[in-house]
Order: sequence, then structure tokens, then C-alpha cells
Amino acid sequence: MERDAEQGTGGEVPFRLFSSSARRGEPRIDMGKIVGAMDILFICLDTLRYDAAVWGEEKGKTPVLNQYGRWQKCQAPGNFTWPSHHAMFSGFLPSPYDAKNLSDREMLFFPRQIGMGNKVPKGAYGFSGSTIMEGLGNDGYDTWCVGGVSFFDKRTDLGRVFPGYFQKSWWRPSFGCGVKDSTKNQVDLLLGKMEAADRERKIFAYLNVDAIHYPNYFYLDGAGGDSLESHRAALVYVDGQLGRLFDGWKKGRGETFVICCSDHGTCYGEDGCQFHGINHPMVNTVPYKHFLL
Repeated sequence: MERDAEQGTGGEVPFRLFSSSARRGEPRIDMGKIVGAMDILFICLDTLRYDAAVWGEEKGKTPVLNQYGRWQKCQAPGNFTWPSHHAMFSGFLPSPYDAKNLSDREMLFFPRQIGMGNKVPKGAYGFSGSTIMEGLGNDGYDTWCVGGVSFFDKRTDLGRVFPGYFQKSWWRPSFGCGVKDSTKNQVDLLLGKMEAADRERKIFAYLNVDAIHYPNYFYLDGAGGDSLESHRAALVYVDGQLGRLFDGWKKGRGETFVICCSDHGTCYGEDGCQFHGINHPMVNTVPYKHFLL
């Protein structure tokens, strides 16, 4: 986990929240000091490959995300959006790539009703209910969802499941995968809702960024189809829009805890494989980081 050991946290961060020197198995963050004290933003860069994220980091193509620490190489919770989000919304975020057993996983959120002795791991937020959002809602949070891919579009029974986990949810056709300005449109809505929100009530906001998902060829000039290069170009576009979101949220809401990761990767011809929903290293390996604004 060499990359993780070098991960920064985006400026001066109180040691009471983060510890970069924690021993293996020890929590690096105390969610008990975060929940109730600040907003939480959960940003899923849907379909982002780990190698593309590292390319953006090393080439300086993602300056916004780069300022908040290095990407951690992780195992995806699932090989496409549906299983991955059921896991993440229940507290099982991407786990370290070299994890050998459950104790190697740092749990930020822990469902109290699950097995494993019902003992909340040190540093985790133990929640009651079937999802993180239900638990946080019980503890006074306003829970929001801004959808992207069709599993969040509320136009079908399947597309209403995930939004139904939140107190408030939004999806518009302009947020769809085939819209070049989808992330801008999502950020515009989220910032507008933030500005009108009750400043005394904490917010848990989930954003499903689908620009990196196929189709993404239109982010690369002259591309005739999707490729790893257009996938990377989509990430560069998204990074700029996240800069707007972070700046606006810091100004309007103050200190905020951010979880940023991919739900799964995708293939562009490796070993003859295409897209995702299959178990291939490019699908099963994802980038992850968390940090404070």
C-alpha cells in the first residue's frame, strides 16, 4: 500500500480526525468526530479506471483532485453499478487492493445490524438501518442524491430503487451519460440546492458522475468511438467541474468531509474484453480517496 502511505489530506487537517501514521489495522480517521459536525459529500466517478486516475495524477491533468491527496488502489465492491452501490450504500466502500482479510478494511461506516459480532470498528460510524443514508437521516442529516447513470434516473422501477434511499433526489435528462455537459449540469443543480438549504442542518449528498461512463468519445477531439484516451479526457473534464463544486461548497457550507471513488472500472479491449459487468482486473480495480474540504 505504498501509494496509500503517501496520501495527503488537502491542507492542514487536525490529527484528531486523520492519522497518517496509524499502524496497519488501526483507523486513520475518526468518523465519530465527523458525523454530526460537518457535511459529507460522497462522489462516485462512475466507471473510472484506476490506471486512468493515476494517469491524471501523475501527468498533472487533474489538478483539483490532485490537491486532495493521492489515489489509493482498491478492490471494487462490485463489477457494475448495481451490486457496487448496494455494497457502498450499506457501508462497504472499496477496500485496499492488497487486503487479505476483513481486518485490513478501514470501515468508515458500519451497519450495526450486520454480523461480525455487531461490534462497531474503532473509528467507524455505526449506523442503524439498511443504508448509510437511513442511519445519517436518523441522526439528523438531510440526505440528497443527484443521479447520473440509468440506475438513478427514476424513470423505471429499477431506476427508482437507489434514489428511494434518500430523503431528496434529483435526475434530469441533462444529467444522462450521452450529454457532454452532464457533470456541469449536475454541479449547477447541486450548488443551487446547497445555497437554498437550511444552514443549521447537516447534509449528506451523493453525486453519481456519469461523464466517464460510456459514451465518452465526445471528450476527445476527432474520436470515432470510446477508448482509454477518451475515458481519460472525460476525467479531465470532470476534474474541472469538481473544482466548481468544491469551491462553492466550501464557501457556502464550510468544512466538509469528502469521499471520492469509482464503483468499478471498465475494459477497452484488454484480453478481448469490453466494458464492465465482468470480472477483469481493469474492472475490479478502482481509485479511492477521502479528504476534508
